[in-house]
Amino acid sequence: MKILQKNLKKGIIKLRVECSDDLWILSEIIARNDIVSAKTFRKIKIGGDDSKSESFRRQVYLSIQVESVEFQQYGSELRILGKIINAQEDIPAGAYHTISVSEGTELEIEKQEWLNFQLDRLEEAQNSAPNILICICDRESAVFYRPRAQGYEKLLEMKGNVEKKLMKSKHTDFYAEIRRAVLELADRFRPDKIIIASPSFWKDPLSKALDDPLLRGKLIYSSISSADSTSLSELMRRPEVMDVLRRDRIANEEILVSELLEKIAKGNLAEYGYEQVKLAASMGAVEKLLVADSFISEAVRNQTYSELEGLLRTVEQMKGRVFIISSKDPPGQKLMGLSGIAATLRYPIN
Repeated sequence: MKILQKNLKKGIIKLRVECSDDLWILSEIIARNDIVSAKTFRKIKIGGDDSKSESFRRQVYLSIQVESVEFQQYGSELRILGKIINAQEDIPAGAYHTISVSEGTELEIEKQEWLNFQLDRLEEAQNSAPNILICICDRESAVFYRPRAQGYEKLLEMKGNVEKKLMKSKHTDFYAEIRRAVLELADRFRPDKIIIASPSFWKDPLSKALDDPLLRGKLIYSSISSADSTSLSELMRRPEVMDVLRRDRIANEEILVSELLEKIAKGNLAEYGYEQVKLAASMGAVEKLLVADSFISEAVRNQTYSELEGLLRTVEQMKGRVFIISSKDPPGQKLMGLSGIAATLRYPIN
């Protein structure tokens, strides 16, 4: 995402969408009653409303007052529906229109007040996720990922044809396949670093197989307990990996949720559930507020977002920080198990 113009005195930010991940971030930020302006296509009728009238699609620039936002992940499109409040003379104000936002779209967002967490999300989006490649593997399987704003994209999954009686020779063959895949994906994505994660007893044969001049200086080896669906979450907590992933939002979310769970386990410096968090916020006790994105989406559907936004504003006014957590990834799934909203506290409220 590229921020083209920022005028917070008027509540206006103009930006350009540069990748499909930006659309998901905007779906978190754009809310009901915001004013969104952009170039869009509108069906224009000539000759009135009778059956003989003609219509055509024309590109126009208009502004709408937002009523709903829909992120179509698989279509890589964000659809913003609202009432037209400012447009050309032949387009009536008060009519409904949907602005479709995709890669390359420039749009202007106007809010009565920008919250700090919203500004932080835009800045994070402007600074791209770390350009890394991750390979999680063991003696008979390998899965490759790369970070995205919305989670981790699975690039490739491999299975080795391993027979225990021929373990040594078959391992050598499969490691050679992993090496070829690493070289191919490294050439395709040009990562700054490549993280190879496996149970520790496979590290030596892996490092020998991956000893290639094209990979030197890029490889980081990390040990994990097993190569399964929980490995990404475990990997993000490894100290040798955290430095590489320090700019990765998901790694930060893992730290935040782990801190929350630790405080819940230890005593009374954390609260979860909307009413308890709201009480803590009213007392100025919230240090960090964690909200799952699906919790926000549900508030929008139930038309209670304005109340939730009031809570977020209260936390920021009391010098607390707000973090939006993706519910699609392990940290967010843990948060959803706590109702989708929780907070760490400066002091106990009970």
